Amino acid sequence: MPARQPSRGNPLPIEAPQIFTQAETAHGVVLQHRLDAIGSLDLPGIDRTVLCIHIGPAAHLSCRRDGKQYKGTAVHGDIDIIPAYTPSKWVAHDHNDRNLILALPEELIRSVSEQAGQNPSRIEIRNRFQVRDPELEFIANAINREISEGHPSGRLYTEGLVVAMTSRLIAQHSSVTTPSKIPSASLSGHRLKQVLAFIEDQLAEDLSLDQIAAVAGLSPSHLKPLFRQATGLPVHRYVVQRRLERAKNLIMQDSLTMAEVAAATGFAHQSHLARHMRRATGRAPSDLRRRFAAD
Repeated sequence: MPARQPSRGNPLPIEAPQIFTQAETAHGVVLQHRLDAIGSLDLPGIDRTVLCIHIGPAAHLSCRRDGKQYKGTAVHGDIDIIPAYTPSKWVAHDHNDRNLILALPEELIRSVSEQAGQNPSRIEIRNRFQVRDPELEFIANAINREISEGHPSGRLYTEGLVVAMTSRLIAQHSSVTTPSKIPSASLSGHRLKQVLAFIEDQLAEDLSLDQIAAVAGLSPSHLKPLFRQATGLPVHRYVVQRRLERAKNLIMQDSLTMAEVAAATGFAHQSHLARHMRRATGRAPSDLRRRFAAD
């Protein structure tokens, strides 16, 4: 993908993206974990459907594609879906444009459509800007984890995740999708973005359920079921998961000590970080650092 250009009137220098992971699966899905610089980026339409999942702090973005202009704040878990052959122009207004990008070949979408009993010629993937889909996000993150950690569950498992992701994309974000009603009592839209952005900004702090509920304008007891409905996780598990992902990103950069990583991600101390990371990944933080250094 090309380097990002400074937007008109922006004196910032041209910077290339920082690529953390890049790989291709047996089904031909290209995966990239990248951090783009501030400025504009023109992307040509390609023969793949692109999923762009925002990870990390809130990012202020503008995008023009398919004849439409979009602008919004991407929070962790927001997903852009760009159909094949759709050119786009992006503008990042800050330095937080960090994404997990997956590009799915048309042949894979046709194959999964046929297996699901659908006519591939009638399948049209929808253009989506900053939508939420916890299932799609979970599968994409699992694919990234398997690839970055050397397929600990086996390559067959990774390929199964690829098929599951494609199936979810067709079922929920295509011309055959049946519109679903949003429950009247839900945490969505601007309010959800506020809550997730607050969590990202405060990951290094001693977050409490009362604080998060106050941002949502809800009582803690009302927040808990609505948050789980919106993200697929209880509040506490979501916060721990985000802290671990932030810690992994800092460990990859190899510029902080483990004690500094723990402090920067809200863990009480280095052992606290190590205990949670072993529980989640089966590996100590030092093991991950050695693996990233070897790669």
